Amino acid sequence: MASLSRRSLIAGSTAMMGAGLMPELARAATGKEQRPPNILFILADDMGFADLSCYGRRDYATPALDALAAQGVRFTQAYANSAVCSATRTALITGRYQNRLTVGLEEPLGQRPVGLPASHPTLPSLLRKAGYGTMLIGKWHLGALPDYGPQQSGYDHFWGFRGGGLDYFTHKAFGKADLWDDARQIDQQGYLTDLLGAKAREVITDYARQNKPFFMSLHFNAPHWPWEGPEDVAEARRLDESGKPMAMFHFDGGSAKIYAQMVTRMDYQIGLTLKHLKELGMEDNTIVVFTSDNGGERFSDTGPFTGRKTELLEGGLRVPAIVRWPGVARPGAVSAQPIMTMDWLPTLLAAAGTTPDPAFPSDGENLLPALRRPDQAHERSFSWRYLNLNQEACRKGDWKYLKILNNTFLFHVVDDPQERANLKDRMPEKFREMQAEWQRWNAQMLPLDYDAGTSGFTGGQLADHFGIEKAQTFVRP
Repeated sequence: MASLSRRSLIAGSTAMMGAGLMPELARAATGKEQRPPNILFILADDMGFADLSCYGRRDYATPALDALAAQGVRFTQAYANSAVCSATRTALITGRYQNRLTVGLEEPLGQRPVGLPASHPTLPSLLRKAGYGTMLIGKWHLGALPDYGPQQSGYDHFWGFRGGGLDYFTHKAFGKADLWDDARQIDQQGYLTDLLGAKAREVITDYARQNKPFFMSLHFNAPHWPWEGPEDVAEARRLDESGKPMAMFHFDGGSAKIYAQMVTRMDYQIGLTLKHLKELGMEDNTIVVFTSDNGGERFSDTGPFTGRKTELLEGGLRVPAIVRWPGVARPGAVSAQPIMTMDWLPTLLAAAGTTPDPAFPSDGENLLPALRRPDQAHERSFSWRYLNLNQEACRKGDWKYLKILNNTFLFHVVDDPQERANLKDRMPEKFREMQAEWQRWNAQMLPLDYDAGTSGFTGGQLADHFGIEKAQTFVRP
């Protein structure tokens, strides 16, 4: 795949069709012998629980992801491992609570030289050992060169950006270019969402030629700020009074209309990519997962929940999650099984016929039974913590323990998804049980790192929600 970035997707696809090679690639992709499934893992950035029309969004439609849900299992109780980005991505790639690693304690990255250790087994490194080709297209955000990067952590190839966010047109973050082809910095014109989708289809074509199972992480920037739709190139070039670009932190930027354009363009690119899989005859033997790294931010719809990114309320943690695997995941099914980001590693490894490294056991759970029997669900326990406002949370069964500053709460999150009725005084034994559950979990994790960065968002929404004093807030840099 050395020449991958230098081929034109459009020209290459046209040439293949003209030469009659598309059916040949399809036969090579399927073959006569059953082989491990391909895996396409699609991750949105800062998407709210109800930002897809199949999850309830009403002011725009997401036909590609709606169709994916109709062909597979849609989870209604999916949680992110964290209410912020890099911590959740740590859990995704390691299959473990992010709080077990130093990199998982810090958000945003870049304040200090921390990252995902190259020695730690990861989902791509374990799949590569099992014979998979592996590639990350899109966002990394788990540490900077020279010590950290996708290719140090199991990906054969990387095409995307290393930081936490990127302007959709200039491909810069705070004035610094951040678009890469492996370890080579590149300059390419175009709307970032379109570039990532096109690159995914180019790579899928390459894997079809090789007749080799692949694991592709397609990590979109959308709908993360800056708020720029496909036609908003002027916004990317807007300067403040000192002549610096405004787009990355444009507090006056965006609208519900622009947000809709960002989400629907991503849906469109996903649709083209799924169509390409089908054209190559790879659809039936490819697992497709779609989810988000945390809850929504500005303009997002968090559905029946309150809270947003950076907050351990349900709106900051609940995410959409869809899995299509023909022959395994029941089409059109809806599952109420509680799941978490760290579950994807043991699930996808099991699907590929391999297991986690025994020296680094996963904290997640294999979800294949939930895909086969989505009508069945069992109780699980999840815990979270976050430095902003000294937040703690634990979900066990239908109950949730929550702490913000020195204020503690007990909610029945099934009956009370908005987390309004604090039942800790009405049910003191259940409150103590849930608090103890969180404390047992916390004792197994690395201690909090008070020198680590914070996400930079104010705690005003949390404080307003509960009527508590805003004793500790953070502002964006």
